[in-house]
Amino acid sequence: MSRILSYGSLNLDYVYHVPHFVAPGETLSPTGRDLNCGGKGLNQSIAAARAGGTVFHAGKIGRDGRLLADALEDSGVDVSLLSESQGPNGHAIIQVEPGGQNCILLYGGSNREITREETDRALEAFGPGDYLVLQNEINGLDYIMEQAARRGVSIVFNPSPIDGTISSLPLELVSLLVFNEIEGAALAGCQDEEEILNRLRSRWPDCRLLLTLGSRGCVYDDGVSRLRQGIYQVKAVDTTAAGDTFTGYFVACLAAGMEPGQCLDLAARASAIAVSRPGAAPSIPTMEEVQNFAIPSPSP
Repeated sequence: MSRILSYGSLNLDYVYHVPHFVAPGETLSPTGRDLNCGGKGLNQSIAAARAGGTVFHAGKIGRDGRLLADALEDSGVDVSLLSESQGPNGHAIIQVEPGGQNCILLYGGSNREITREETDRALEAFGPGDYLVLQNEINGLDYIMEQAARRGVSIVFNPSPIDGTISSLPLELVSLLVFNEIEGAALAGCQDEEEILNRLRSRWPDCRLLLTLGSRGCVYDDGVSRLRQGIYQVKAVDTTAAGDTFTGYFVACLAAGMEPGQCLDLAARASAIAVSRPGAAPSIPTMEEVQNFAIPSPSP
């Protein structure tokens, strides 16, 4: 089994349950508040580990972030490559409405303080056959990508949240790009999903593409064929970690040597379980739960 290095964000998630999203000028009293461990990096690490992967997490926690390292360790993630900042940890303010949809305000904090020396130390023991999982919630991505590619590590990149910095990154080094419709439209300069895949395939012919489409499932394109995977219908409680669960599971299954179609199906099942539960990291299922969970047939 290949090893997975997840180099990404670790956030304290302040989750407010609201009757509706706050409107401009409105003051709204939430019906409840939770403090959870989150961040796309942490969520994807925990998902990959709970899927059975051998996962290391590199990143930076603040002086108030020790419980984030504990959450990773509790899920079987190696945290020996974590660095510590004397400043505040990254955090997110999340509103969740009764239907399970959310909106998020993100503060980078310690996630934006990663140094090149820390990156060199984190990548030192990794090489060909290993996977590096990245998102757009930490600084220094260009250097991390370049150094990982130099070592022969396969780079998985989730360009979320999408912003103007993405175009300056060496995306030609990425082995697997995982993105949603909004991110795909920004990268390709068009809206149609088939055209998005065609343009990105033309731009990066050696990159595997995984386009997630929300309620319409996802499409995987490896340059030879395209596979479609539907979602598993469940009652949505909180969609916060659905995409991260999908990414973590998909990469862990690839690292275990599974075929892409099986990876897609298991990732879809894991995401369905995650959205049926509250919270980010706490909602991510184990592989045993994914294999035993009784859910209906996937939608087309």
